Amino acid sequence: MDALSDVLQTVRLTGGVFVEARFTAPWCVASRFTPEDCRPFIDNPVQLVAYHYVTRGRWWLQVAGEEPVEVRAGEAVLLPRNDPHVMGSAPGLRPVCARTLVKSEEGGGLSRIVHGGGGEATHMVCGFLASDQHRNPLITTLPRVLKIDMTQTGSDEWIESSLRFALRGLSEGLLGASTVISKLSELMFVEAVRRYADTLPPEERGWLAGTRDPYVGRALALLHGRTDQRWTAESLAAEVSLSRSAFCDRFTAVVGMPPKRYMISWRLHVAKDKLREGCKPIAQIAHEVGYEAEAAFNRAFRREYGVPPAAWRRQAQPVDH
Repeated sequence: MDALSDVLQTVRLTGGVFVEARFTAPWCVASRFTPEDCRPFIDNPVQLVAYHYVTRGRWWLQVAGEEPVEVRAGEAVLLPRNDPHVMGSAPGLRPVCARTLVKSEEGGGLSRIVHGGGGEATHMVCGFLASDQHRNPLITTLPRVLKIDMTQTGSDEWIESSLRFALRGLSEGLLGASTVISKLSELMFVEAVRRYADTLPPEERGWLAGTRDPYVGRALALLHGRTDQRWTAESLAAEVSLSRSAFCDRFTAVVGMPPKRYMISWRLHVAKDKLREGCKPIAQIAHEVGYEAEAAFNRAFRREYGVPPAAWRRQAQPVDH
């Protein structure tokens, strides 16, 4: 398994399909998924990635501040930060709210949209990937719009046939159909990320660039997959079969910061999620993110965020009115 695949395994994403849409030109809708759309698939969706896979026709996607993107049959477009977006048969049309057009099927089948002026037909499947992680290192490195041509991967025919099978299964209430769609969504996302990573220039630095390096990528997978382990530069170097100095030089050159600094930053971000999510004792959270002593965790957290973890937790809790 390559380094990118290792790291992607640590990114907890669950996929699902929200609606099957059939449009005829002219048409234009405004869309954004909400956590409620994902509840049947994941209990606590925090980060959402919207996607649309086109099975017929073509259309245009517009995100505020970005150039319009044309999407054709066999292509998928992903919005890694679930930005509000407008979809239409041409740029510049006045949109209607997509949510008002959604028709739920009787018996809990897949929801559908049928809308438009009767012209050129466009069919698509609209879905999402959701994560329960507040700060996902992959999501923050991706562009706001990510398009992938599945025909270039040789995957369009089997993905479309698998989607049709799974969608029919959802409509008929067949067991396992939602699992098939979830896996298809995840595979589509992985392929899109892989292709985007391949387009990065050789001099690019950062988290995603690090996943292209077999040594640094493996170290990132270990760090993100086993947060509670007390990693050091020496232990990570040993795991990836490099000397400490060679590993530190390589990691710093690719990611843009030394491994020790990255480890501290990642542990404390994980700690913030745990502090925000519940009422675990701070000593337990410190242990879960790799600190032997609560005092050391408190000092590191305060250096990073300016307040101790207990105070940060109080500030992060919603205020009841």
